[in-house]
Amino acid sequence: MTPDTSNDSQSRRVPQCGLTDDELAERSTVYCDGLLSGKVILVSGGGSGMGKAMAFLFSRLGAQVVICGRTKDKLETVAASIAKRVRADVATFPMTIRDPDEVEALFEFVFSKFGKLDCLVNCAGGQFPQDALDFSRNGWLSVLDTNLNGPWWMMQAAARQWKRHKAPGNIINIVANVQRGIPQTAHTCAARAGVIYLSKTLSTEWAPLNIQINCIAPGATDTEGLKVYPREAIERFYEANPMKSLGDAWDIAQAAVYFVAPTARFITGELLTLDGGQQQLGVVWASGVPDYYKGYL
Repeated sequence: MTPDTSNDSQSRRVPQCGLTDDELAERSTVYCDGLLSGKVILVSGGGSGMGKAMAFLFSRLGAQVVICGRTKDKLETVAASIAKRVRADVATFPMTIRDPDEVEALFEFVFSKFGKLDCLVNCAGGQFPQDALDFSRNGWLSVLDTNLNGPWWMMQAAARQWKRHKAPGNIINIVANVQRGIPQTAHTCAARAGVIYLSKTLSTEWAPLNIQINCIAPGATDTEGLKVYPREAIERFYEANPMKSLGDAWDIAQAAVYFVAPTARFITGELLTLDGGQQQLGVVWASGVPDYYKGYL
């Protein structure tokens, strides 16, 4: 195992825009080998970023992992890398969560191939930084469709299968730090807030079905997703929380394991925020700080 230097602020001052496959295969974890043995876990957006990190860690801990996403080549590259580095088989299913029919086909595949599903992780999503006044109608609808409607189709399809099979279920939704808004990404703020309160609602409505639903909200996190932001904004992300640091995909992956494992047996409808304290103090300006707000943290 390689040492975990995630708390070394100097080494993290320049973002690397994601962890390497070797890092994902070797970085130390607090969890024991075999913790997730026998579990089947579906991760959307598993071809990159946080979803990819989860696929590596879940596989390392013994789970059968299924990853889905829009790009077949990315999924197969991740599966091949995990097979090589972790010696684990990962199933892939190219699709888009924005299409309810493709979502239904995905869950039919999972249950027909593995006979069950223990946990769904909704990690797929995407947005672009822009002032809200400049959103086009299509841009707004696209982000809402990907970040709100897509997770809903996935949750509903999973719950229907669990009900049909009379089996318990577990859903983890990767959302965003929306508690005080997200300037210059209002579209994803609206969508992610919708998922958070949808999750709280469904965690009550679906409790009789023995389905747990929880959310994880990353703050400024060093993944491939940083590449869509201006350099000025990325440099300031380090100043956007009291810890003056960025999280990384491994932080999110380990948090997800907590919700998959027996540690979360008595938790549902909860939102876990990993943001270096940004929800108390700090704000991310995705396109750079307007002059009006210069001087504020």
